[in-house]
Amino acid sequence: MTVPAFEEYVPAIDCTCAGCAVRRRTAAAALPTRQGGHPAAHGARRALVLVTAAGVVLSAGLAEAATAAADPAPVTDPADPGDAADPADPGPESPQGGPGPLQGAGSSGPPASQTGTPVLRTTSRADIINRAKKWITAQVPYSMSKYWSDGYRQDCSGYVSMAWNLPKNEWTGSLASYGTRIAREDLQPGDILLFHNPADPSKGSHVTIFGGWTDYTHTHYTAYEQTTPHTRKQTTPMAYWTNSGSYVAYRYKGLSTGTGGSGSTTAFPGAGKFGPGANNAYVTQLGRLLVARGGKRFYKVGPGPAWGSADRQATEAFQKAQGWKGKEADGIPGPDTWRLLTGGTGRAIPAGGNSGQGGSTAVPAFPGRGYFRTGQSNSHVDRLGKQLVKKGYGKYYLSGPGPRWTEADRRNVEAFQKAQGWRGAEADGYPGPETWRRLFA
Repeated sequence: MTVPAFEEYVPAIDCTCAGCAVRRRTAAAALPTRQGGHPAAHGARRALVLVTAAGVVLSAGLAEAATAAADPAPVTDPADPGDAADPADPGPESPQGGPGPLQGAGSSGPPASQTGTPVLRTTSRADIINRAKKWITAQVPYSMSKYWSDGYRQDCSGYVSMAWNLPKNEWTGSLASYGTRIAREDLQPGDILLFHNPADPSKGSHVTIFGGWTDYTHTHYTAYEQTTPHTRKQTTPMAYWTNSGSYVAYRYKGLSTGTGGSGSTTAFPGAGKFGPGANNAYVTQLGRLLVARGGKRFYKVGPGPAWGSADRQATEAFQKAQGWKGKEADGIPGPDTWRLLTGGTGRAIPAGGNSGQGGSTAVPAFPGRGYFRTGQSNSHVDRLGKQLVKKGYGKYYLSGPGPRWTEADRRNVEAFQKAQGWRGAEADGYPGPETWRRLFA
């Protein structure tokens, strides 16, 4: 019998395979004699404890030094009031309550499936993050036995169950059944990073909600999590402080395509709904999905119901981003293109590059940091300001923009940088190469 990764393995009582037999013997040996365990096994365990105790004293200093090197102190963002400046251990043990119904004031709702098939409620990324923020605001205390007023258990998996709007409280061993496994580089707000320790679920198992990258190198992200002493939002190394390599990224299967809570994933309507002459709501939906996945630059107006070259170019760019070629990247959506777009999976359209028949949209070369400082006046400052206004980040301009660098330029750049999820020195208001690239993409 093959043991699945990140799933608890319980040996069947009547299974004759070698794996289940070994697990049953191990489980029996672990019981005390008074509960049916073997006396010899109990004596062996007792001797092992005595030998181990002596080793603990000798190795304590080395273990403490190794732990300190492996687990750096938490990084909090003083500029973000949502970050909890707690001295809490960044990698706490997370004892888990098992799957169970909702309790408390929020216990109403449809029951979970009795057949083992997860019951999916449609939700959106915005709704997931907004629900997660409610516990941040309330500073919900951590507990594996208590339930918050909305009915969800106050541990890390109960927190995700609440944010994903699941019909019951799940745990780290069952949350994966509600999600689709994705690559870490494809993470988007509302996805989760899950570590379930099948050997001992109460040791190290944990789950966090991905809130967005905090730097362009994708080494840190904003984590929403339920941990001791209470819910927190914190800049966290990818994937977590401890057991980082064991965390798996998942995306909720019931994710809608819109920004509100009423959207739904839809079946592919057929290739006939797209292409020259098409004019329907599916074309509009396609355009909006493409814009959300990096295709905004193809649309001067819209998206709208009438099929146009922008729809074809954006679709082609998305298809090529998946590594498809030839007829698989002809700019007309098929079932696979539609499935990836409506499900929020697959790779997004990369910034810049060639836009098809519309010509090149190559990013202009970054002129250097020295052009954007107090007292500087040049065409690069003017170009930067106009692009900030074009992107919707010009609210601090009382007049202009113009060629002379001002505090309004700096504050507008800072607003754009923070919109990328950057903090601290990465959002100081002075453009660098990555700010420039993203701004002109």
